[in-house]
Parts: sequence; C-alpha cells; structure tokens
Amino acid sequence: MTFINERLRLETVTPGYWRVTIDNPPINLYDPRMFAALNVLMDRIEADNEVKVVVFESANPDFFVAHYNLEDEEVPDVPGAAEFTEWPRFVTRLATSRVVSVAKLRGRARGHGSELALACDIRFASLEKAFLGQIEVGVSVVPGGGATEWLSALVGRSRAIEIIAGADDYDAKTAAEYGWVNRALPDAELDDFVDNFARRVAGFDKKPLGLAKELVNARAGVPSEADRWISNHSFIGTTTWPETQERIAALSKKGLQKEGDFELRLGHHVGQHNR
Repeated sequence: MTFINERLRLETVTPGYWRVTIDNPPINLYDPRMFAALNVLMDRIEADNEVKVVVFESANPDFFVAHYNLEDEEVPDVPGAAEFTEWPRFVTRLATSRVVSVAKLRGRARGHGSELALACDIRFASLEKAFLGQIEVGVSVVPGGGATEWLSALVGRSRAIEIIAGADDYDAKTAAEYGWVNRALPDAELDDFVDNFARRVAGFDKKPLGLAKELVNARAGVPSEADRWISNHSFIGTTTWPETQERIAALSKKGLQKEGDFELRLGHHVGQHNR
C-alpha cells in the first residue's frame, strides 16, 4: 500500500490489478488535493506496462465521494496539482487509457462524486448502501464534471433531465435500471464480485483489452473533452452568481459539507429549502 497523497491510497493487488482507496474525512469531499492525487495516479497508469484494471473505492462506507467542495480552496503546491478547469483532460485520459477502470460504489456519490464514477468505464454499486445524485441545481449551480455528457449518453435525454433538474438522491436499484450503474449487488456480495471481476480482467493480455476498449469507445461515442470543457466552465460561472452564493450560505448553515443528517439525506434537504 502506498499513499499518492493524503487523499488516495494505492494498492497493487497484482501487477495487473490496482486498487485505489479514496479517503478524505469526514465525508470524502472532492477538493484540489484529491484532484492532484488523481492526476499523479493517471501518470502512473500511463507509465506502467502491466496494469490492466484499476478499481476505485472509498474508505468511508457512507460516502464514496460526497460532492465538490464548494468552499474556495487554493490549488496546493503538490505533485499533480491543477486548476479544476483541467478536469476534462483528466477524464479524457482515463476514458481513453488502455486500462479498464471500475468504480465500486458504497455510500453517497453525488455531484462530482457521481461524475468521478461516471468517468470510470464500469460502475458496480451496493444495493443497500449506494446512493447517487446530481444535486448541483439544488445548490444553484450546474454539473461541471461531465454528468451532462455521460448521463445523456447512458440514460437518455429525459432521464438525464430528470436526474439533473430534480437534484435528488437515487438508490442503486433505480440507478441500475436507468443505466447509471452497470449493476447493483447485495452489499455482502459487492467486494467479492468486484474483486473477482478485476482479477479476471487482470488475467487477460493487455493489448487486446486496450484495443477492445478503444473499439467500444469509437462505437459508443465517448463525449469529447471540448464538450466537458463547456460544462466545466458553465459550472465555474454559476458559482459566481449572487443567488448561488446566497443559497450555498443558507444551506451551509443547515449542514451542507458537514458530517450529519443534512449530508446523509442531501437530496431530501435541498428539495425542502425555500418550500
């Protein structure tokens, strides 16, 4: 086990199978240090000739990644550090890499947490403990990490609008029915299922795996970096709106970005604000 930085731990299960654990207490907010670690991880993936499958999971059973940290944070002086405007480039690197990326979802994956999962090739979720949401509109912003593009492709136009405009939480069963995740499994079976899948993939030759993914990407119409760039900058723009800043301040007083019921039931609470 090695630490990429204090946000990500990397375990080489086998030379072909890596496991990445997200750990940013108390609720796994996405922040600039997490982004820096993800960029360093991509550098290592691209430089390694043996890795074939990478599984992302969380150290927190209640939160995969809660969402984007809405408090202003400076980009740290650490390896891999970059402005959030570079996020579309990271997603493109991951989506077009020759490794298979898997998100093992246990706990809440909302906003940018959902978008990190969507950036992965495959998503497996805990039937009892995984919840997904794009809650941005409920906080007076718009998705900026790729949800608009990925969800439109995966679940279709009408359901993408439902998810984004409704800004609510979705259980794993519904997410699987919609196509947001590949499948939802009983929580007791999730770890073994993902581990068996990853070991199976890691046992195959790297060249055909990479070519197979490249061919699927070409047929599936993977969203372009330019498309994600537009959404990314739209999100950044909304954070400057006075009404957005007022709403975030009001929700923060109620418990936004803090450990507790407000974040555990965020979809419910943002829907109740101003009713």
